[in-house]
Amino acid sequence: MKEKCLFLVLLCIYVPTLSLSVQPDEILADVELENRARMISKELRCLVCQNENIDSSNAELARDLRLLVRERLLLGGSNEDVISHVVKRYGEFVLLKPKFAGESLILWLIGPIVLICSIFCLLLFHWKNKGARLPEDLRLNSEEEQELANYFKKK
Repeated sequence: MKEKCLFLVLLCIYVPTLSLSVQPDEILADVELENRARMISKELRCLVCQNENIDSSNAELARDLRLLVRERLLLGGSNEDVISHVVKRYGEFVLLKPKFAGESLILWLIGPIVLICSIFCLLLFHWKNKGARLPEDLRLNSEEEQELANYFKKK
């Protein structure tokens, strides 16, 4: 029984590694260039999956981007050159962490602005309704009790 459990645990650990997206034919012979390519690939967004980096995506476009990164590295480009080339070709959306300037400034600031406005609205609602309290005695009077009793007798 222990062997079966151990086998299942190892299988659960090993199977996800089979789905790693970098194919053996993409891996560069130079270890240093391959490490740089992996670092760059983790900073670039898959345009198909959108919330996954191209290093872990199985999409064809992600494969093309990984090959493009490796090709640019083989041509002698620095990490910044490769990233700027991909951004120039596909737009700033390809970056998982967009730059804090220009059009992306709105994307960076919209979250905190919405949070602050929500907190302000909740506090305003609380302060506005602070004085509006329900009456303490919510018990039924004798007429209402009689009506309820009659209603349930009919059913």
